[in-house]
Amino acid sequence: MVTAIVLVQAQRERIAETAAALAQVKYVAEVYSVTGEWDIALIVRLPEYTSLDEVVTGSLRQMAGIVKTQTMLAFRAYSPELLDQGFGVGAGEK
Repeated sequence: MVTAIVLVQAQRERIAETAAALAQVKYVAEVYSVTGEWDIALIVRLPEYTSLDEVVTGSLRQMAGIVKTQTMLAFRAYSPELLDQGFGVGAGEK
């Protein structure tokens, strides 16, 4: 299994509809609206590296509303417990 993170800049007036369309693309597992330079972040889970071309070139580049993308391949996954610790900083503290 190959995991990719794809950052998407969308046309401002089409962010919501672009995110909804991206959620329907084969192999796209998660879609998030995000702050900063990028508008949308995708988590893409692929059966093999070559399937990335199908997603990015075959689907995303053809989709109306997308201005720019940046794709990153994940090379190591950490346990859910460690991820929860990193993202849960300060959570539950009083």
